[in-house]
Amino acid sequence: MAPPMREKISACVIVFNEENKIRRCLQSLTWCDEIIVMDSFSTDRTLEIAREFTPHVYQHVWLGYVGQRNLIREKAQYPWILYLDSDEEVSPGLRDEILAEFATVNRKHLGYEFPRLVFFLGRWIKHGEWYPDVKLRLFHKDYGRTEGEEPHDRVAVRGPVKRLKNPVYHYTYDDIRDQNETANRFSTITAQQKFVKDQRFSRLDLLFRPFFRFFRGYFLRLGFLDGMPGFIIAITNAYGAFLKYAKLWELHLRQKKEFQEMPDSEQS
Repeated sequence: MAPPMREKISACVIVFNEENKIRRCLQSLTWCDEIIVMDSFSTDRTLEIAREFTPHVYQHVWLGYVGQRNLIREKAQYPWILYLDSDEEVSPGLRDEILAEFATVNRKHLGYEFPRLVFFLGRWIKHGEWYPDVKLRLFHKDYGRTEGEEPHDRVAVRGPVKRLKNPVYHYTYDDIRDQNETANRFSTITAQQKFVKDQRFSRLDLLFRPFFRFFRGYFLRLGFLDGMPGFIIAITNAYGAFLKYAKLWELHLRQKKEFQEMPDSEQS
């Protein structure tokens, strides 16, 4: 008797100006049944490279991580979705693990999560806050959807989820400058969200959260075992926490100043 045909997988990649990384990402997905790329109007060779791997290349203005993932999800024609970022790569071990799982008869799981292994400053980061950094990225289209708050999206699945052992490789930052620019950008987004939700600024948050962030990543989660890169990661994560609450304070300060400058008739 012939083995049952496995369910098909649509690989979905959102991208913007990643000509130096997109090829590695898409090459790691050629075993999937289709590849879909959603580009946010790149100005480099990203589109040209993407079209070498798939005819399913679309462009749309950036909707945020949550909006963009849900948009590309609707382009998929197959029942299973595999999300991958343009700076990520499916490891050979994860590819084989997924294919073995899908060859199993009577699977009950509707989603699969797996660790991300980051390459940064010349080495794989295997401790601290960056590992295992488990992500749910493979799920049945009818039972999963991207949720969360910018810039931290997550896939929610209505059903059982299984954790796989092998990682996605993540080439997250080119250098320390790139890491700090991202920390600055993400802290702005998070501070604005807290402000919109009318979260009050607390000096205790500003004083102690950065310290705890460093202590947790460097000591509790053994970041020191990753040498100097582990120390730099812990410090930068702490600085990102500091920026988040400092910018929240700045937003409240600006709001207070604007209120004070309003005519008395508009303040009431």
